[in-house]
Amino acid sequence: MMQSLQGSRRTFLKQAVTAGVAGPFFVRNLLSAPPSSTVRLGSFGADNMAWSTLNGIAQHAKVSVVCAAEVDSSRLTKLKDKFPQARAYQDWREMLRKERHNLDAVCVGTPDHTHAPAAMSSMQFGLHVYGQKPLAHDIFECRKLMEMAARKKLVTQMGIQIHSAAEYKTAVALVHAGVIGKIREVHSWSNKKWGDPDLVPDRSDPVPSSLNWDYWIGTAAMRPYLGDEYYHPVNWRKRQDFGTATFGDMGCHIFDPVFEAVQLTAPISVRSEGPAPGQHNWALNSIIHYVFPATPMTEGKTVNVSWYDGDERPPQEIQALLGTRKLPDQGSILVGSKGSMLLPHVAMPVLLPEQQFEGFKLPPQESDNHYFQFVEAILGNGKTTTAFEYSAPLTESVLLGPIATRFPHATLEWNAKKMHFTNSAEATRFVKRKYRAGWAVKGLS
Repeated sequence: MMQSLQGSRRTFLKQAVTAGVAGPFFVRNLLSAPPSSTVRLGSFGADNMAWSTLNGIAQHAKVSVVCAAEVDSSRLTKLKDKFPQARAYQDWREMLRKERHNLDAVCVGTPDHTHAPAAMSSMQFGLHVYGQKPLAHDIFECRKLMEMAARKKLVTQMGIQIHSAAEYKTAVALVHAGVIGKIREVHSWSNKKWGDPDLVPDRSDPVPSSLNWDYWIGTAAMRPYLGDEYYHPVNWRKRQDFGTATFGDMGCHIFDPVFEAVQLTAPISVRSEGPAPGQHNWALNSIIHYVFPATPMTEGKTVNVSWYDGDERPPQEIQALLGTRKLPDQGSILVGSKGSMLLPHVAMPVLLPEQQFEGFKLPPQESDNHYFQFVEAILGNGKTTTAFEYSAPLTESVLLGPIATRFPHATLEWNAKKMHFTNSAEATRFVKRKYRAGWAVKGLS
């Protein structure tokens, strides 16, 4: 067995080099350098994930932070302390109008429903965009962002930073090298609970003086402000008009190495076996099953990929593949013809059964700085690894999940090219949403 494993390792290392050069099924964008050697950056949002993104990019020596739009002035402390020269706005539209000639790039870290409007408006001004996941709130928005980025030849990057981490890069390389054989099925999960079974409270609370509620609502339908953090700053993820449920939050992370490793394209169908959401809030404990077309990495004519969140987990026969190992709170199991792989979120992959792969050494992989990739690509040095041409199809597939939960126990057949469900006009209604009057964005509304 040891001799066989050593042979497998030599084969793996040879194939891994080839896989690294060939890359996945998509073509990533190359970009020209900006007029100056400094990337002038603007941010949509100034706290929480927006701050992490802004600060991560700004660590690069050739980045200058010019401005930020933040609807809640009480959340500007970090920006003012670290970047006192940066100008602050409450309305991101005003920031773009006044600052677009002073900017080369922007980063988007707002709630999901503002991702696409901010990114599209920026790209129309020729600005490069780093957008947090999910790329957009709706499938239609994802498609249009990808098309605009290609048309303008802009540098783009989606904020799934672990894509550039050694852990996920190792998992992708293992699958591409055939270490566990052809992929038969995949199961992914997250213990997060971005849902709410209760009705929206029938009340209206005073809006904090620091918050511009109209700007926060943005493209969505106006409604009363509710305190107790019902919407702002993080529980918006539970609300259908603003967030995209647990799957939208974590799916772009956890499905990412699956998509790249298995070289998935657009799914053929999606089916929810979990509860339906309420009128305004997402449901808890989703179970969503996809059928994808076969790829060079898979066995059979199609491949099944399943998602579980909240209290739901893969079936016992899948968990049994772990032996005595505990199932992590978040991650994936890829079942292959020669073995399986557990990929925790975030840790190094584990080959299964462990006795079969005893003595097999995981290949050395180095982490890249996901933020710096974006900056260097703008400067003309290399390319990004999660450009919109990759991250838009990934996000589109993820966003099919929340739509499916609205129609429990119905198999929705998806035509990705035409962006509609061939057997459900009602489900197709959720591919694109209507923007509130006064918030139209060319190309999206």
